[in-house]
Amino acid sequence: MGSENIYILGIESSCDDTAASVIHNGKILSNVVANQKIHEEYGGVVPELASRAHQQNIVPVVHQALSKANITKDQLHAIAFTRGPGLMGSLLVGTSFAKSLALGLNIPLIDVNHMQAHILAHYIDEEGFKKPPFPFLAMTISGGHTQIVKVNNYFNMDVIGETIDDAVGEAYDKSGKILGLGYPAGPEIDKRAQLGNPKAFKFTKPKVDGLNFSFSGLKTAILYFIQKETKANPDFIAENLNDICASIQYTIIGILIDKLKKASKETGIKHIAIGGGVSANSGIRQALKDGEHKFGWTTYVPKFEFTTDNAAMIAIVGYLKYQDNAFSASNVTASARLKL
Repeated sequence: MGSENIYILGIESSCDDTAASVIHNGKILSNVVANQKIHEEYGGVVPELASRAHQQNIVPVVHQALSKANITKDQLHAIAFTRGPGLMGSLLVGTSFAKSLALGLNIPLIDVNHMQAHILAHYIDEEGFKKPPFPFLAMTISGGHTQIVKVNNYFNMDVIGETIDDAVGEAYDKSGKILGLGYPAGPEIDKRAQLGNPKAFKFTKPKVDGLNFSFSGLKTAILYFIQKETKANPDFIAENLNDICASIQYTIIGILIDKLKKASKETGIKHIAIGGGVSANSGIRQALKDGEHKFGWTTYVPKFEFTTDNAAMIAIVGYLKYQDNAFSASNVTASARLKL
């Protein structure tokens, strides 16, 4: 099989982005994403609107992915798709389309766990990016998930720490809402944090046992802090926005790095990787790189376009599973709360 030309189509529709990608023997030929801007008006993703947009976007996105890869659908060897976790309506669109296309082409169907794909995005053949050796620790951080995963091999992963309430992305978005920023707030907070003083304001880190996380207490602390300061000075946010953002980001990064340090010490593993949409955050990326000098880590940060929700990461898992003959039954169903 090593010399065979394998083409896999990956389809991602777990949340509000419709994406399709074609991979050829581990190398991405196309990676197309259709964003849904409508959710910005509502300050968060509206599931019903998301699933309707997926229905509108999926055919043109897949067509564009095949065109950019310069292949026809008849050259495909398998269809990989996101089974979960995610929004049920959104997942159903991608699952139904993938099953129908695989059936029509009479080729295998491969279901993919979205969180596993964020981790295995590191194995896309990309010049200048190294692949982590097994075992390694992966921190997956996104709008809905914050996990530390011990990765033993491609398909053997143990979740050793996770959030007990809000995920990192939610902490950013809820903090942004308190500050009057738009949605999603993460990129705006990250941008402003680079202009502010990270130690201007101190927020207490939540005390959580083991390797688990909690961000709801931080959100509440930020809310009470802003309420108190704006009562004394109605212009407090406007006058201190960059410093507030820098202080929030500094606290969040501190929470993440503290848990990673603990996980590395407990497992003895010093190969550390990150994945998920929030791993696009510049402050988190820099803190991870700093860990190489501070803690003796070897760190792995994926290419920017493979961090947010995308189909290239689905395609690489599809390719790895294809090599392992790990195909799905035709009656496979979407699962909104699929576990890693």
